[in-house]
Amino acid sequence: MKTILVPTDFSKTAQLAVEVAADVAKRAEAELILLHVIEEPSETSLNITGEVDLSEAWEDKIFTLKLIERSKKQMARLFHELRDNGLKVKQEMRLGTAFYGIRDIIAGHMVDLVVMGTEGRSKIEEMIIGSNTEKVIRQAKCPVLTVHQNPVTTDFKNIVYATAMAKDEKVFSGMIRCTQELYDSTVHLLRINTPGNFQRDVVIRKYMHDFAKKLQLKNFTINIFNDLTEEEGIIYFADSVNADLIAMATHGRTGFAHLLAGSIAEDVVFHSRRPVLTFITK
Repeated sequence: MKTILVPTDFSKTAQLAVEVAADVAKRAEAELILLHVIEEPSETSLNITGEVDLSEAWEDKIFTLKLIERSKKQMARLFHELRDNGLKVKQEMRLGTAFYGIRDIIAGHMVDLVVMGTEGRSKIEEMIIGSNTEKVIRQAKCPVLTVHQNPVTTDFKNIVYATAMAKDEKVFSGMIRCTQELYDSTVHLLRINTPGNFQRDVVIRKYMHDFAKKLQLKNFTINIFNDLTEEEGIIYFADSVNADLIAMATHGRTGFAHLLAGSIAEDVVFHSRRPVLTFITK
């Protein structure tokens, strides 16, 4: 892991994400990229140069300029604080839409991990509004670590890895192994049995043992948990072992397919209060 991106709006939740990202970067000796996007109703993101065209809608332009200047000061304080703590840091500011700014930085800097702060949502909010975090989880080309307010710990000693043990999880499985090495963690391999997707314990345990051996995990447990849905099973099991981190893959469904089936990973991100590491498999 060489490059970690952490978007920030300087809120308390975003600051928590910065702290988690800084801890990961220090352990992995990775470079940290701070990103702040000043939102405008556009599907693009532009580098901020400080030059503003006042020919049209000058009141809005002046307001935006003030936001830029204030954000530069906040970014500078955060940048120097992290650098003074011995971290390798870059800063990026964009004008536009947060998701597109994040997407551009991921592609332009070959980002290995995105760390984002997020807040849980109710079922009604999920139906009505979208989320930059949701878009990033669904479309990012690298793993995404989401953190909520007041996590139990940022020292990921106890990791629940909810896995289908599929071949397309190879890259993500390697990420789990690296995380285990960074934090000297115990990995709890987890399979959720539901009424509509049930397999016998004796079959699953053999697959999971073989999976762990192939992944070269050093300290792990094998767990089969029965529940009505995968989402509830993952959250309840993570609670039962007091997990510091939930890790899982997502197939990144978009558009109509997403409306029909949703995403288990996204449901876990927004309904669990624990940090969640996700990755899109293709």
